[in-house]
Amino acid sequence: MSDLVIQIVDLTREYQMGEDRVQALKGVSLEIARNEYVAIMGPSGSGKSTMMNMLGCLDTPTSGEYWLNGQEVSRMPDDALARVRNREIGFVFQTFNLLPRASALQNVELPLVYAGVSSRARRDRARAALERVGLGNRMDHKPNELSGGQRQRVAIARALVNEPSILLADEPTGNLDSATSADVMRVFDRLQAQGQTIVVVTHEADIAAHAARVVTLKDGLVASDARQERIQAA
Repeated sequence: MSDLVIQIVDLTREYQMGEDRVQALKGVSLEIARNEYVAIMGPSGSGKSTMMNMLGCLDTPTSGEYWLNGQEVSRMPDDALARVRNREIGFVFQTFNLLPRASALQNVELPLVYAGVSSRARRDRARAALERVGLGNRMDHKPNELSGGQRQRVAIARALVNEPSILLADEPTGNLDSATSADVMRVFDRLQAQGQTIVVVTHEADIAAHAARVVTLKDGLVASDARQERIQAA
């Protein structure tokens, strides 16, 4: 089953909250194939954020299995998980998380610094990533010299620079107006057309409409998993 990037089997996650034990995930199973574009939705308290943390290897399950690109990551120690995160997962967050005093190019280079890539190779790969998101002419600009949409595109380029197995986006347009959101979703559409596997966690139906498949969580379980005719940003 080499075409599967993500395979989750009967995943649970429990938290101790004072004297209470809270089950955030109650036995979720999910498979995502290479080059799929999947949206994960659900109301507050559905387990959506916990699922994102699991998929991103930011947290480990109480029980069950998580296989990422053929590796079982659910039982890895923290240092091994950190290596998997840097190599296999590109994160895009609502708040951009850019270094304010660094240029767009330097921000995109950052994951490659952690990966020990040489400075010349870092620059070449960061330039290529910025060109992929349409910012080839903004490489030397700092975040405060860029619009909100351009900042999010820098963040997407940074997420892509390690050529990750999955691009994991958490409410990627949450801080953007509708026109700028459409611009960012056009970038995701292009990336998926180029072969990138994309998982978007969102509560917005119009953002989920770009995905070919919508997984809805409710009370820590998969309530529905449906394919749809996706829209593409004009």
